[in-house]
Amino acid sequence: MNNNLLYSRRQLLKTTASLACLTAFNPSCLSVFAADPQKKYRIGACDWSIGKQNEWEALALAKEIGLDGVQVSLGNTENNMHLRQKKVQQAYHKAADQYGVQVSSLAIGELNRVPYKSEAVTEEWVRDSIEVAQAMGCPVILLAFFDKGDLKGDKPGTEEVIRRLKKVAPKAEKAGVILGVESWLSADEHLEIIQAVGSENVRVYYDVANAHKMGYDIYEEMARLGKEYICEIHAKENGYLLGQGKIDFVKVKHILDEMNYQGWVIIEGATPEGADIYPSYVANRQYLHDLFHAS
Repeated sequence: MNNNLLYSRRQLLKTTASLACLTAFNPSCLSVFAADPQKKYRIGACDWSIGKQNEWEALALAKEIGLDGVQVSLGNTENNMHLRQKKVQQAYHKAADQYGVQVSSLAIGELNRVPYKSEAVTEEWVRDSIEVAQAMGCPVILLAFFDKGDLKGDKPGTEEVIRRLKKVAPKAEKAGVILGVESWLSADEHLEIIQAVGSENVRVYYDVANAHKMGYDIYEEMARLGKEYICEIHAKENGYLLGQGKIDFVKVKHILDEMNYQGWVIIEGATPEGADIYPSYVANRQYLHDLFHAS
């Protein structure tokens, strides 16, 4: 693909992307971003990483850890993507109010087992998740493409994902919700998907550890993608506490500053082998707080 086309589109997005949430999104989204106008970076964690996947109690634990929010799973096949139920949403809202912890974003991790590229039911999940995101007052939905859902080297699968994203993108645009693709793909491969879909509401959910594992230059990729294409990031290490592993988070923070990123930084993994989750996440949260909120 001609990358000049991608970057021309990037310039167009640069002038419009910041308007999406303000003009089309549920007003509750505005309260999320207006909660603390002086806080450029908000620190959260994945519910599965703190051992509370599909549980509203994740918000209570996040409060104890000192996090600002939690990336919440839509559900799984066993509970039929339970966050689509109003009573489940209400339980999360009640917990958010009680503990002062936000639902930062949604994630459909079950797409790793039930691939979006091949299973019909996943179209319903993604379509419904947009309404759930509105109800929960969060602007980003992570779509996972690992394991059975892997797109790397799978041209037919990628083409089917593009076809499906084209169908659902107008709904996401109308709602002001971003569908974030997280996969083993490189920045250029992600950009090819975004270009083919043709929607500013399909972007990259950037995971620094996954990209590093694939051998990509994560710092160059992040700088090149910019906030026009990165909707949210996972601050992740495999087997290490943040700041003690392979990722240079000082450099990551510098790049995010340069791109004027003002979203969530979501901790995933970063629990050393044999270590307990709670003290690990207290340490991870403190590390990111000190780094990202340093003057």
